[in-house]
Amino acid sequence: MTIFSASSGRGRCSAFASSQGARITKAIRREMRRRAAVEPVIGHLKDDHRMRRNYLKGRDGDRINAVLAAAGFNFSLLLRWFAKLLRALLLILSRVPRHALHSPAR
Repeated sequence: MTIFSASSGRGRCSAFASSQGARITKAIRREMRRRAAVEPVIGHLKDDHRMRRNYLKGRDGDRINAVLAAAGFNFSLLLRWFAKLLRALLLILSRVPRHALHSPAR
């Protein structure tokens, strides 16, 4: 059973269980699916990059920790993209004939 917490913005919080079935609105169901997609990514990031424990205090600390996890994820995507770009450039340079690289300009 999955528990989903939804805040109404006035300091009140409601908890919904996935086993409630038809009593859950479409908006809450959409938020539950979104959260189910995001939570594993954050969990793996925190586990892979030694961010298991949150040393920051309070709600602001929780928010900062989530932003840092997202920044780490984006940075890893950027590094992967740069690695692919470098491999492509090296492949292109390896196919250029050597005499074309050293010939004098006309």
